[in-house]
Amino acid sequence: MEVRSIVLGPDEPYELRLTGRGARGYVWTWQVTGDADVVTVAEAPGAAAAAAAPPPGAPVERTYLIRARPPGGGRARIRFAQVRPPYPDEAPYDEFVLDVEVVAVTGGA
Repeated sequence: MEVRSIVLGPDEPYELRLTGRGARGYVWTWQVTGDADVVTVAEAPGAAAAAAAPPPGAPVERTYLIRARPPGGGRARIRFAQVRPPYPDEAPYDEFVLDVEVVAVTGGA
């Protein structure tokens, strides 16, 4: 499991690429903890279409867009887990943790 830490300003995006095993039935899921309201997570537009027909057994790259929400100020932990939905009790194949610190913008005179 890899752990990465980043710092974002309000409304700043961060693009995360994760290699998956979609051709074998695995999907990435995510859960936000901590100050969960300081970030949004979504699969990047067009990411699923680009990998719609991989060769059998090929790795599939997915791109996720993490965006800090204004006004900022907080810490969130996003845990990505690679799972097979038909087997909810099976341990994740892979995990990735992203620690996000969102800094608040201070007003200047």
